[in-house]
Amino acid sequence: MDEMYLLNVEGVKKKILHGGRGELPQFKDGSKLTFHFQTLKDDFEHTVIDDSRQAGIPMEIIVGKLFKIEVWETLLTSMRIGEVAEFWCDAIVDDPSSYKRDTWAMNKEEKLSAVPVLHSEGNRLVLLKRYQEAAAKYQEAVICLRNIQAKEKPWAEDWLSLEKLITPLVLNYCQCQLELGEYYEVLEHTTDLLQKNKENVKAYFKRAKAHAAVWNEKEAREDFLRVAQLDPSLAAAVKKELRLLGETMREKRVEDRQRYQGLFQQPQFKGTTEGKGQWGGDGNAGAGMQEGGDSGEASQPAPGGGYLLNTNSPT
Repeated sequence: MDEMYLLNVEGVKKKILHGGRGELPQFKDGSKLTFHFQTLKDDFEHTVIDDSRQAGIPMEIIVGKLFKIEVWETLLTSMRIGEVAEFWCDAIVDDPSSYKRDTWAMNKEEKLSAVPVLHSEGNRLVLLKRYQEAAAKYQEAVICLRNIQAKEKPWAEDWLSLEKLITPLVLNYCQCQLELGEYYEVLEHTTDLLQKNKENVKAYFKRAKAHAAVWNEKEAREDFLRVAQLDPSLAAAVKKELRLLGETMREKRVEDRQRYQGLFQQPQFKGTTEGKGQWGGDGNAGAGMQEGGDSGEASQPAPGGGYLLNTNSPT
């Protein structure tokens, strides 16, 4: 198609090369758009500056999330599914080496070089207690390594070498999530690590903390005891955690009894001479309920309990 379409945006022109399917979609905020692209200079040779197919994976943006090159959203939302188009945009274009490239656009060597930088930056942010930002750095580093690892044969030497680099990053990410109260995410990631290495002491310890936070008393106790078994030097720390676990769980049981006790008490009705004057007639409502006494078992804290979030120095 030779027809040129001018978008109602200053400095942007569009030419459809291959028509798409159906009507123009109405993309809601939060829609994910996946696409390949080439960026070319408007010179005689049409020099290619960037090409997503060379990176090996398509690009993605989320509509309404203020993508850093805002014109992308304008261009993509003007296209039908399957459409191929050229756009002319007035823009200042930097050489790829002059700006920080997104992870998806990096080659293998660039990703490997980025990982220690991201790791160090994450550690710095942890020390500043900026856990959300630190977690994002660790996550980006993991993504870099996972992308490389996906091209290796599972459990081969190169795959295992990459896994050794990934593990401390995941553990640091989990520590940030503990600080942020994202306990179920910690359970997911630490369990995944332990499926690959059943002697990862740090993974057991962080999983125990997460179990404790969501009142999985039995699981927390088992993980803490496993930590002491694998590393006897941590026996004192484990003993302290178990004591705090027990104290917090006993407090929770008392609170639960007080909270629910009123639900099983039978109200007295004044002014009646028939029956027992109680709900249910025979006064046995809730008779089958038993109150659990303090058994001395280890227990778990409510989410946000004060002892849960001891900040470990990042790996």
